[in-house]
Amino acid sequence: MRAVDVTRTALGNTMRSKLRTFLTVIAIVIGAFTLAVTTGLAAGVNQTIDDMVAGYGEQDQIYVMQASAMGQGEETGPGPQEYDPEAAGQQSEFGQEMLSEEDIDTIEGIEGITNVDPIFFVSPSYLETPDGNQYGLNDLGLPADAPGMDLLAGDAPERDAMEVTVPETWLAVFDDSTDDYEDADPETAIGETVEIGITDMAREVHTVEAEVVGVSVQNLAGIGGSPMPSHGLNDELYELQSSGLDVEQSDSFVQAAADVEDMEAYEDSIKEALQEEGLVGLTVEDFMGIIQTVIDAIAWVLYGFAFIALIAASFGIVNTLLMSVQERTREIGLMKALGMSGGRIFGLFSMEAVMIGLLGSLIGVGGGVLAGVVANALLTGSGGPLGDVGGLILYAVSPVAILSITGLVVGIAFLAGTLPAARAAKKDPIEALRYE
Repeated sequence: MRAVDVTRTALGNTMRSKLRTFLTVIAIVIGAFTLAVTTGLAAGVNQTIDDMVAGYGEQDQIYVMQASAMGQGEETGPGPQEYDPEAAGQQSEFGQEMLSEEDIDTIEGIEGITNVDPIFFVSPSYLETPDGNQYGLNDLGLPADAPGMDLLAGDAPERDAMEVTVPETWLAVFDDSTDDYEDADPETAIGETVEIGITDMAREVHTVEAEVVGVSVQNLAGIGGSPMPSHGLNDELYELQSSGLDVEQSDSFVQAAADVEDMEAYEDSIKEALQEEGLVGLTVEDFMGIIQTVIDAIAWVLYGFAFIALIAASFGIVNTLLMSVQERTREIGLMKALGMSGGRIFGLFSMEAVMIGLLGSLIGVGGGVLAGVVANALLTGSGGPLGDVGGLILYAVSPVAILSITGLVVGIAFLAGTLPAARAAKKDPIEALRYE
């Protein structure tokens, strides 16, 4: 028999017992479907992260903050700890430990760092639109995150200008034609002058005018979900926030952006030097890697469930083919008596296993891709639950991954079919013909 004849015969034999084959294929479909969905989900989110990193451009910067702010401080026991005035630092009103001027000097002295840009923490009270309405402003974005914003309209704030961007969800307060920000025109906010109110140490409110230059969409990292000031505006707000009392106080900073002379050459040594000082330095890739690690961990759990389903399916293939060998014992004896070799018989039954695996993988992978594409459109499209997350790709189709899953499933099916195929190939033709 030629290879084409073996394939045709195997396909026909597979369809002999349709119900048994169908039940076996179902288990394969579940495993292949889960693999296809999980792989596409991981690829989509990772592509989103890559796009976010690319949005920052070629930045040789390390963002520095207190190690305790990232949960990387010294481990403590469950009981109360002795107070150490040397270790205790200033904290923001949200309890985050801040960088001091001494910390900035320390960072500047590390080899490989060419410039340090400290970022003040400000807590404004409100934002007033041109029509005189005031809106509560719980927080502002950090100016250092501006390069990573997804903009719906306009541009990011210039460093020293009194400029700010507003999130998409604020558009309705600038567009009088609608109360729904999704229907508002982003261009109506561009160029508007707003006032930001901030309270000083003496509880007196000061205002600063700023021009709206862009409209942002919150991305997966949360950047762009609140108004984003320029460095100049942020510094001005901090000066006002720190005024009001005739008491000299040292500045404190929520983080610092350090320019690195050569990131590839100095990154590891800089991070080690910062760690020795109780600080932590993270690049944009490090921040995104935290999200990526969580996504990958979830993906591996789902991969585990998929492989369990495929292992269960492999036992189904073994059972199906063993029953087929048992039912076709006399047929096997006749084929051997007519001169068919054991290798051809082995190939015939192995091909039946491959056909079952191929059928299950095509249905499962096809269904997984279809479900992923449809879910991505519904969830991340306009009006979807995740439609406000800028640049989010929930599911990405990867041809290489699809072919790999199909090949993996077919390979598992082939291995599962080798035991029944080997048993069929070893049958004695005389004994097989006598079988009732």
